[in-house]
Amino acid sequence: MKASRLAAVGAVAAATVVVLSSPALAHVSVQPEGTAAKGGYAVVDFKVPNERDDASTTKLEVTFPTDHPLASAMPQPISGWTVKVTKSKLDKPIELHGEKIDEAVSKITWTATGKGVEPGYFQKFPVSVGTLPEDTDELVFKALQTYSNNEVVRWIEVQQDGQEKPENPAPVLALSAASEDGHHGSSAEDGDDDAKAVKNTAADTSGSAADSSDTTARVLGVVGIVVGLVGVAYGVLAGRRRTDA
Repeated sequence: MKASRLAAVGAVAAATVVVLSSPALAHVSVQPEGTAAKGGYAVVDFKVPNERDDASTTKLEVTFPTDHPLASAMPQPISGWTVKVTKSKLDKPIELHGEKIDEAVSKITWTATGKGVEPGYFQKFPVSVGTLPEDTDELVFKALQTYSNNEVVRWIEVQQDGQEKPENPAPVLALSAASEDGHHGSSAEDGDDDAKAVKNTAADTSGSAADSSDTTARVLGVVGIVVGLVGVAYGVLAGRRRTDA
């Protein structure tokens, strides 16, 4: 009985550790390089980790918000990827630099021309966007991640107040308030210059955090599995000894 209980405890421990480590898995996200101030421009990075061990990420489709349209969205060229910017007509024109704009970016699609994002790696897709809206605190960008085995992961679920975090959350860009002097952020050109100054720091910080989270989750999962297997093996051996006796 003692051996059987140990085996059962080991199996439960393994399952528990794996379940607890699963929320640490990374997902497609969006973060500004520096700040994303309301009413201004910003360079934002769509960060795409590869969560598969046997397939590469070969395509990313990001849908832009229609409730707060962005008239300008200029992606940075990335080696090994083609990019397509899709624009759509607006029901209500918006004003940009004193001009009426009747269309806005509705989607950006990146397609790999080579291996894509291979297992164990991630890729950032930078985009200069603006002007950012002043009547909201965040922008939601729904994304589709396609793998080389034709699997499509839909990062489109929106976090609801008072509910648990969704399994496949959509990337959300948090907007900061404009400065007290009325400065809403930099121009598109200034935004690019500012992004260069913080690019290395932002990349190192986000990359380290993601790597640390993924590594911790995997280590905990392996430890849990090993504990379970040891418990099961101990129970089997103990049973055999009683039978031989």
